Amino acid sequence: MSKIEFTGTIVSVKARIRLIRSFDQIPTHQYQGYTLILDGEVDRVPRSRFKIAIGPKAHEQHQFRIGDTIRGKALPVPDSETEWAEFYKVSGLQLMKRTQPDVLPPSPTGGVPPPLAQYREQGHLRLKRDTCESQCVQCPFGLTMPTQIILDHWNPSQIKWRFETHCYGSRGCPRYKSGPPYRVPGRKPGMIYVDDDVERAARGE
Repeated sequence: MSKIEFTGTIVSVKARIRLIRSFDQIPTHQYQGYTLILDGEVDRVPRSRFKIAIGPKAHEQHQFRIGDTIRGKALPVPDSETEWAEFYKVSGLQLMKRTQPDVLPPSPTGGVPPPLAQYREQGHLRLKRDTCESQCVQCPFGLTMPTQIILDHWNPSQIKWRFETHCYGSRGCPRYKSGPPYRVPGRKPGMIYVDDDVERAARGE
């Protein structure tokens, strides 16, 4: 598989976090990096709102924010069920133009996303999908997360995938709307566990 060439202007920067579920266990996470949402070109063909996955070191170096113009090369994601981004394994990443020189704190309208350790510390609440897609587009804390469900923890090869929407921001955000509790299937038909934000409940919040 050959790499594509991309160039574009960032319209949003999101943390790239994968959620792993196993029936009634507290979810675990893989903090993989960040996803840049761009308007621009892929192999010189105009594209809007395409998504590029980058590692934490690249974001640490450049402190990406809305309005940055970048370019580079990347591979198409081989399995769209396991990644929210469309392209990954970026090389030759260059920051071409910066229109917002100030490092603003993360907010519903943008800012610079914090280190992944802060996401881990804050934890998440379930977020209504329509709200995530309409009100949280620019917010670095409103995430669409690929979720791996291990149907039988005695046989980890039995898995399924889905996308879940979660908020890593404060409970006081006026845009926040809670989504319904997530239902997690088990290894037998009819086995269902309902996750009512069990992660934050376990943290005493």
